[in-house]
Amino acid sequence: MRKMAISLYHHIILLSCFVLLQSGVHVESKVPAIIVFGDSTVDAGNNNPLPTIAKSNFAPYGRDLEGGKATGRFSNGRLATDFISEAFGNKPLVPAYLDSSYGIEDFATGVTFASAGTGFDNKTADVAQVLPLWKEVEYFKEYKNRLTTLLGRKAATETIRDAVYIISMGTNDIVINYFALPDRSLHFTLEEYENFLVGIANNFIVELYQLGARKISLGGLPPIGCLPIIRTLAGGHACIEEFNTLARGFDLKLKSLASRLRGELRGSKVVFSNIYYKAMDVIQKPSLYGFENVKQGCCGSGRFELSYLCHRDNPLTCKDANKYAFWDAIHPSEKLHSIVGKNMMKTSLAEFV
Repeated sequence: MRKMAISLYHHIILLSCFVLLQSGVHVESKVPAIIVFGDSTVDAGNNNPLPTIAKSNFAPYGRDLEGGKATGRFSNGRLATDFISEAFGNKPLVPAYLDSSYGIEDFATGVTFASAGTGFDNKTADVAQVLPLWKEVEYFKEYKNRLTTLLGRKAATETIRDAVYIISMGTNDIVINYFALPDRSLHFTLEEYENFLVGIANNFIVELYQLGARKISLGGLPPIGCLPIIRTLAGGHACIEEFNTLARGFDLKLKSLASRLRGELRGSKVVFSNIYYKAMDVIQKPSLYGFENVKQGCCGSGRFELSYLCHRDNPLTCKDANKYAFWDAIHPSEKLHSIVGKNMMKTSLAEFV
């Protein structure tokens, strides 16, 4: 009878957590901070001070944020990581580490080191003169020291240990550095290059672990064959299945890596966050999610505009971005970011609650 009561209690607790997640209610958790690494999908403005064209700190980017401020997020509003931070009970915007309007007090509960245009491969970052992954790690080390000064060694160590780490990159490596430029494709087969990237991801996660991280989410690729710019370059309106097949295959390698590292890194919780299938479900069943257009972005014609080509005076820019899955020719709208973030909370990130 006692065993039955304990079992019933566990089931009630699990069901309660599930209901809270489904309802979108903020839950109390042992997550003091969200710490983010990656590319433009999670960059909140680190490229603003850099000499690069990969920027979005101008209108109409950010037009649906409070005050309509273009922070450097490549969207009309918030990113998936912002929604995730809020769902964990933290602030609704994860600030960029290089944004001078924030200080270490702001970063103590969440920070992003992400840089638009970067990837696992250093050469990918070189293309747009943005932060390579190793530099994001160097800034994280600097952040740890600043956090220790702010909180004291014990509290800072606990924050680093209990924080959730979000990693989102890889699309630029494959789409730009491998297929659009000649160097990597001349020296690697696609299979070899994917394995090369997985090796970098492995070393990066191990280094994060050695620096104190324990709760780590390794994000997969989206259905890159359905990005508006890929559709445009292919000369049609249909998704390019070859690219989607590639994304699914690379995701399997990342998933395997996350599983292996979870077993090897004692005390770690390394998870793989699959964003492909939720995004594809949106693309295949847009009306179910309230979207009217999943083929073009809201900005301009939506076929090729991004960064400086997405400007405030373009008369074609849509009135309501919530009807569009994409904001520009590559990046999700705030609404799609919200859908992806909530799905991650219900799936891969649920055990961190």
